[in-house]
Amino acid sequence: MQISYNWLKNFVNITETPEEIGKHLTSIGLEVESIEPFEQVQGGLRGIVIGEVITCGKHPNADKLSKTTVNIGAESLSPIVCGAPNVRAGQKVLVATVGATLYPTTGEPFTIKKAKIRGEESEGMICAEDELGLGESHDGIMVLQTDLPNGTPASAYFGFETDYIFTIGLTPNRTDAMSHLGVARDLAAKLNLACKYVESPKITKTSDALNIKVTVENSLACPRYTGVTIAGVKVQDSPEWLQIRLKSIGAKPINNIVDITNFVLHEFGQPLHAFDADKIAGKQIIVKNLPQDTPFVSLEGTTRKLSAQDLMICDGESKSMCIGGVFGGLDSGVSSSTQNIFLESAHFLPASIRKSKQYHNLHTDASFRFERGVSPATPLVALERAVSLILTIAGGQVSSEVTDIYPTPILPAQVQMKWRNIDRLIGKELDRFWVKGLLQRLDIQVSNETEIGFLATIPQYRVDVTREADVIEEIARHYGYDNLELSERLGTAYLAEFPQPDASVLQFQITQLLAGSGFSEILTNSLTKPTYTEGMAQYPAENYVQILNKLSEELGVMRQSLLFSGLEVIAHNVNRKQKDLKLFEFGKVYQHNATGEALGKYSERLQLSIFISGNQHAETWHSTAREADYFDLASAVQKVLQRMGFADLKGERVQTDTLSDAIVYKRGKQIIATVGAVQQNVLKKAHLKQGVWYAELEWETILKSYKQNFGFKEISKFPEVHRDLSLVLDNAVSFAQIRDLAFQKERKLLKSVNVFDVFQGESLGAGKKAYAVRFVLEDNTQTLTDQAIDQVMQKLMQSYEKDLGAVIRK
Repeated sequence: MQISYNWLKNFVNITETPEEIGKHLTSIGLEVESIEPFEQVQGGLRGIVIGEVITCGKHPNADKLSKTTVNIGAESLSPIVCGAPNVRAGQKVLVATVGATLYPTTGEPFTIKKAKIRGEESEGMICAEDELGLGESHDGIMVLQTDLPNGTPASAYFGFETDYIFTIGLTPNRTDAMSHLGVARDLAAKLNLACKYVESPKITKTSDALNIKVTVENSLACPRYTGVTIAGVKVQDSPEWLQIRLKSIGAKPINNIVDITNFVLHEFGQPLHAFDADKIAGKQIIVKNLPQDTPFVSLEGTTRKLSAQDLMICDGESKSMCIGGVFGGLDSGVSSSTQNIFLESAHFLPASIRKSKQYHNLHTDASFRFERGVSPATPLVALERAVSLILTIAGGQVSSEVTDIYPTPILPAQVQMKWRNIDRLIGKELDRFWVKGLLQRLDIQVSNETEIGFLATIPQYRVDVTREADVIEEIARHYGYDNLELSERLGTAYLAEFPQPDASVLQFQITQLLAGSGFSEILTNSLTKPTYTEGMAQYPAENYVQILNKLSEELGVMRQSLLFSGLEVIAHNVNRKQKDLKLFEFGKVYQHNATGEALGKYSERLQLSIFISGNQHAETWHSTAREADYFDLASAVQKVLQRMGFADLKGERVQTDTLSDAIVYKRGKQIIATVGAVQQNVLKKAHLKQGVWYAELEWETILKSYKQNFGFKEISKFPEVHRDLSLVLDNAVSFAQIRDLAFQKERKLLKSVNVFDVFQGESLGAGKKAYAVRFVLEDNTQTLTDQAIDQVMQKLMQSYEKDLGAVIRK
């Protein structure tokens, strides 16, 4: 938002520099992002002074040039060669001194330098109005009628004053500061100065020649509507002072009527709208909603279809003239031929304005203010100010009574305040007298005072102050957050709950985890070939989501698995001699439910796929290359699952249409991950000859089960004990059975079970294999004795012999 330094001075007696004012504004929450100078003409006429032509004669070497001497102050005479036909001795003129930069009306800027023109010295330039950017004329130099002394800056002669524009990063809650008056009020409270309010005369009608009846059908969306008619106005360009005010804050002058409404908007923060009264059918205004898709031609000529929730300003024939508080209509606005106007100043419900603004994607100065909340007390005050300016600038006379429809007045908010809460939230006890004085400067009335607290009545322009904490924030804001010391016993009266984990943050953390483990992320197309899964019961053809406007048959369906698009990436890289690959992808899979309760419905879910192919590491001088295997992939999957809080998931061996010797990890009945080797027939479809290990994780299921709970326990002071067993078992017995049985029999002392060797050979017999298993035992309360260790191991050996048919090799 743009705020003019000079405009602020109309309300507050400011003596500080713009930089100092900027610091004050930032300290009270109106953060100044930049301060830029604004000049009425480019360059500000710097280096241009009033001079007096002392002598003027013909140039000895040029018939159309004159040789002059000019007094530019302090009895300084400058020789200047001039080509203007109207230059004469005794004239007061404008002189561009050496070093001044001129910004002409047309052409590029140029700097005045000492020069020799046809052999004669020239130290300056006597200027025409177009050379100074003051107009179009180049008929001759500007001749002044003034008694100002020579050397007076030209800016002083014209009354030009450099302004400074503050760009304020306004927060959405500070609706009170969306105007120069609002910023001035806050600044005056900060500096303990008086704020000078603009007093406009009450509106007095001259006649009843132009009465327009107003009806508000939707008083919920328009709690207050005021207006008045003015007859006999003359629409023309605004006076220079008004144009300069608007230009300084980036607003474009249009005509005097529209400019006045914009001026009052930026002065008071209250949007107004002027209608051509002669175009209001039936001499009646109706504020109401129109049916959905009713056409409306807006001010810039665009035909829009209305929403049934749009609040419209209509005429007596229910034709829409304006989207209330958002945008005007093409046919009802003020033009150069307008003679009579109806001036509107209303209060609209913020939610109604916000819906219309979003629906039509219209961002205007009016909607910016109304959607955040404007004081319901301001419409009549702003109307009086605008009428006063129109009568002064555009002429005319008030030709009706003021319409003020306000069926249910909005009362100021009242907040019960307690001193102990003020001290607690601010963190220190402030002087009570200072606090009450500040609230008075902020127009917050203090009443019903007791030792405990008081009642605060909030001004209606502070629509954001509704609670005790809001009033305390106002006190702290003006006391200065930088002035609040940190207590040595700084604390809080409550502990906030941890926020729910952000799914995108968790996904990024897993991305970092896998990237740190040497994996590269890929992003593949969601469209795929249906031929990849032909004949696979795992991916029925009827479950594919078909593309209606498919680009080709090869991209005719949406994928049911991330496997095949990942294999395409691997094949692409292998064909380019990049055979050692570790890849992962977060992507969605899609399904059309052809059976079951969800028959005919579509679903999508997010998965994480992980691929390993080729060697786990390349050959080096101290180690040979090793081909990647199941355990490399399983290790990466375990890292992901452990990071997401999944520990000790049970796996079961399965065979699928796409994976051989696959392991499925479940929590209850929910599948969490599937890990295995891609089958040869699938690799062949992707034109791959080398093996690929693939894991598929159900990411949405993992997210639903994720909890930000962490458990900690003290590291044991007592040593671990390792014991090894060699077990000869049937080939059908898995290590998982060995581990699970161990923890079933011993829960207290057994910490971990690990297999460190597997042997198969003729010496063991047909269908047999030997596991070398290490058991780690530990007691957190004492050092284990040999007797306790032997008891545990004896119990385990008996269980293996009885339940698994093991032969213990001793």
